[in-house]
Amino acid sequence: MNVQKLFKTAPMTTLLLGIFVGLFAYQVLFAGVDANTPAREDLLNWGANYFSKSMVTEPWRLITSGFLHIGLMHLLFNCYAMYYFGQVAEPMLGSVKFLLLFLLSVLGGNMLNSYVTFNYIIHNNLPITYTSLSAGASGGIMGIGMGLLIFALFKVYAGGHRLNFKGLLLVMGINLMYGFIVPGIDNAGHIGGAMVGGVLAFVFTLVWQWQSKMLRNCFYFIIFFCIMIGFYLLWKSLNWQVLEMISSA
Repeated sequence: MNVQKLFKTAPMTTLLLGIFVGLFAYQVLFAGVDANTPAREDLLNWGANYFSKSMVTEPWRLITSGFLHIGLMHLLFNCYAMYYFGQVAEPMLGSVKFLLLFLLSVLGGNMLNSYVTFNYIIHNNLPITYTSLSAGASGGIMGIGMGLLIFALFKVYAGGHRLNFKGLLLVMGINLMYGFIVPGIDNAGHIGGAMVGGVLAFVFTLVWQWQSKMLRNCFYFIIFFCIMIGFYLLWKSLNWQVLEMISSA
């Protein structure tokens, strides 16, 4: 599928791919960031997720990190996955709901990463700065992939698309297993994104045959809002505990 056809079929997917590639190209060409092994400081400067910053004064990193990639291969892999899933998922959901699914899955992946990191720090009596950074669209993409898997399971054919459950299960299984086999991959981010995508897709399956489009959309956005409130409360809880640790150090 060429760019013109992709834009017509899935404009938000095309826009997201353009942002991923454009941001990476700007970093490499104009900001001196290494294309293969970007420096830690560069990643932090460009919005990577870092626990002691994301959970204290810079929560925006929980979203911005989803558009940042750690090297060319990371970018290419995620762009292909976004293209593969997005061209199917966006016509089924519509562009706005597709974008919200991606963003909430990114946020959910980073929140699970932060929760796991916090518990690791507490149980091992480590300093609050003893964390690695994370970046990439993988959490959002896993959310989209899990959404498609749920649609296939419940035989949702919105937009005229018939999905192959076994094929999607294989792709999602390989992605999850790859994260456990290869060191340095944010497994919590993948799992958290997939969980959010699964929940949102399940909600979609409950109401996709309702006659009223307005009622369907209202229900979707109420669920989106409730999930956002839940993430905010989790962030506030972690923020309070981290500030307590810092003040007592």
